[in-house]
Amino acid sequence: MKRHEAREKALQALFQIDVGRIAPEEALANVIGEEEVDPFLRRLVMGVVEHREEIDELLRANLEKWTLERVANVDRAILRMATYEMKYVDEVPVSVSLDEAVELAKKFGDGKSGSFVNGVLSKVKAALQT
Repeated sequence: MKRHEAREKALQALFQIDVGRIAPEEALANVIGEEEVDPFLRRLVMGVVEHREEIDELLRANLEKWTLERVANVDRAILRMATYEMKYVDEVPVSVSLDEAVELAKKFGDGKSGSFVNGVLSKVKAALQT
């Protein structure tokens, strides 16, 4: 599975975990069906679940005029996944994580999601570099 596809599946699983309040393993099973879970996909989903408090704290610090709870569910899942990847996945350049998140937001979010996600993650990127 390519990383782009793994990110799409991770987004779907994280959305289910957040909105449907289901267990991470169940969400992973729902998005992959009979396939074996890709290691990168598992790492993204379990990493976000494991580090969610730290990720949410970082996102809250970089949201202007928004609370994390008011952010659209899809956008919130994308922001969490990209923030996890930017902070904890060293082998992926931060700019790649950011670009992938913007593409996911354009595909799965509404008309303003791409620019919103780009703005928030640009601030997260700057905060991580300090």
